[in-house]
Formats: sequence, structure tokens, C-alpha cells
Amino acid sequence: MHSTDGLTRRRLLQTSLIVGGLSAFGLKSSWASSPPSIDLPFSRGHRPLVAFPEKRPLMVMTTRPPQLETPFSIFDENIFTPNDAFFVRWHLANIPSTVDLHTFRLTIRGRVKQTWSFSLKDLQEQFDPVEVAAVCQCAGNSRGFSEPRVAGGQWGHGAMGNAQWKGVRLRDLLEKAGLEKDAKHIRFDGLDRPVADSTPDFLKSLSLDDVLTDHVLVAYEMNGEPLPFLNGFPLRLVVPGWYATYWVKMLNDIEVLNQEDRSFWMDPAYRIPNNSCGCIKPGEKASNKVPISTMRVRSFITNIVESANIRAGAKVRISGIAFDQGYGIDLVLVSIDDGQHWQAARLGKDYGDFSFRPWETHVALKPGRSYQLQSLAINRIGESQQREAKWNPNGYLRNAVDTIQVRTVSE
Repeated sequence: MHSTDGLTRRRLLQTSLIVGGLSAFGLKSSWASSPPSIDLPFSRGHRPLVAFPEKRPLMVMTTRPPQLETPFSIFDENIFTPNDAFFVRWHLANIPSTVDLHTFRLTIRGRVKQTWSFSLKDLQEQFDPVEVAAVCQCAGNSRGFSEPRVAGGQWGHGAMGNAQWKGVRLRDLLEKAGLEKDAKHIRFDGLDRPVADSTPDFLKSLSLDDVLTDHVLVAYEMNGEPLPFLNGFPLRLVVPGWYATYWVKMLNDIEVLNQEDRSFWMDPAYRIPNNSCGCIKPGEKASNKVPISTMRVRSFITNIVESANIRAGAKVRISGIAFDQGYGIDLVLVSIDDGQHWQAARLGKDYGDFSFRPWETHVALKPGRSYQLQSLAINRIGESQQREAKWNPNGYLRNAVDTIQVRTVSE
């Protein structure tokens, strides 16, 4: 167990930028006006790279609230995304500048037999610790590639990350409080607050059936360290297999409800067309919508970038990652000719059904030619990536096969 001594002061000193924006860095004007940057391959894809507290330089989409994207090259370095490179997505700009662990409490209330209030130390010492490797992915990851263009944060592919999470089973906390017979849904709230009174507080809910599992956690560690402040210190909900909108950060309140939650961020926000693809044709309106839930199967090539010049040869390595909502990856196929022919990749170490799964293959490439590299993942119940992107007005659920154009040079 990690000591919490000094963490509060350290977070206090490091988080002033959340209140003041980028100017809190005290950067020289020449640096602030022209920081290093990355250009994502879609309209308005220019992103400055800035190192926020506890973070290496990440792509900045907004500062209030903080929205920081992981440069895609990070995913080729390690199967677990380093804490200082993990993406950041807040919905509300009023984030506390301090968290005092001496007074911080997680409260469980509502349709329970007894209201409980736990300190971080209580959670670490009074309950069995549980670890799970799981992908946290924003529902709008890859939204910038939507055609036609849709509203919302124009993420590339880096609004995701894989980590080893450690904490307490939510089920154990609910059992401690004791559920009333009419308990149906669990609502979660964090310390962040809206700037304007007219903006709804960020509240998310899950059904009782969805949270009474072994792997839904109230986490206090991430990759063996306390949660970074921007990723939810001191506690965040971890819901493996579900999109990150449910992974409430700075979690301090759990309310048991006896009915479905109709708060803004459940309805009308974060809802998708109620059909098998969660999609509609551009210009149409969905007559029936449901809350977004679990992730779709995906894969990415990570060791080769768009427009790269590759040295030709009989053993050109192509590698990447794949993941789904928790059934586990069964097969990854790779094509070098825009999907006309496919070959199976070798799957790497299995870190758990909710984790990134590494894969690789070797292909023969001839010099002086152009190739269109693709990967397609299939999970253990037969679900696969889509060859073509399915569209919805929020840019959610994207799991299309991506194409990387490359050219070969002589061996």
C-alpha cells in the first residue's frame, strides 16, 4: 500500500493550471505561442503538445475543461499506457485545485440499509484490494475521422489508454451498506462542478446488474501508483469494457436509486440510436435512443505510421494492439493490399480480457511499391471490426478498419 503522506500538498502545488489554464505554467511567450505540435489527419487537426502537471507533452484540444490526447506513438512503446501519457477528458471546468485526504470521503447513500462514509485509508485497509487490466476509452475516440463531420471534441485515435487498476470492488462497498429490495440503479458523482448554474452536474448511472461483478472497481491506483490528479485522484470508478463516460473521476458520492436515472448526462446526453449498429444515415434522426454502454472490438497498427517509407524485404514486421468489451480477442487479421487478402497475426501475451492484446506478423514487401496496410480484430464471440465506418451524429462507437498508406524503398 502506498503512503498518502504529502500527496495532498503535491497535488495542491501541481494543479494550479487547472484553474488558470496554460498561463499557469509561467511559460515564456515565445514558447507558449509556438509549442511543438502534431497535425492529425483531418480538418482542424492541429494540436499543440504541452506538458501539464504529472504529464509528459500531450496533444491539447481544450484547457477548460482539460482535454488531452495521447500521441499515438505511445501505444507502440508498452502494452500499458504510462500514467504521464494517459489521455485526459473532463466534462466540467470547475475542478478542485486541492484534495485534502484528511477530510475527503466517499459516501454511499440512497436506497441502502445504512449510509457509509469512507476515507481513502478506510478503503485501502478495510477491503480486499483487487486489480484488473482494462482499457479506458472515450466514447468519442476517433470522432475527428467522422464523415460527414460531427460536433464534439475532434479526437484522433489517442483518447484511450490501457492500465493496471487497483482498488475495491464496488460490489463489496454496496454489500457493506446493504441494498434495499427496491434498489435498481447506482448513480455516481465526483468533485468536479459546473462553472455556470445552468450547466448540469456530471452524474452517471449504471444498473445494479451491471455493477455487481468482480471487476467494477473504485480504484485508487493506476499502474502501481496513486491516480494522477487529472485522471481522477484520489478515486475513480473503473468499469472495464464500458466507455469512459461511466468511469467517474474524483468519485466522492455513490447513490443507490430505485428507478432509472434521468439526469442530463444519461438522458439526453450519451445516447445512441437503438439498433444493432448504433448508427443512422447522415441527415436522418433517430426515433429511439438508448444510453451508450460497452465498447466495440478494435485493433490498430502501432509500429508503422501513415506515409512511411519502409525498407522492403521478406520479413517486414507489422505489429499493434487489439481490444474489445471483455470477451477477449480471438484473432487479428492483417492485409497489405487494402483488404483483398488477409493473413492471421500472432497474438502476444494475454493480460486479461479487458486489456490491450498485442499482436504481430511479418510480411513480404517488394521495393518501389505502395501498400495499404490494415488490421481487423475478431473477438471470442465472433464480433469483428467493421470494414466501413458507421455514422451517428455524436461520432460514437467507431471501430472501422483503418488504412495506413506506405511506400517501400530498396532493401
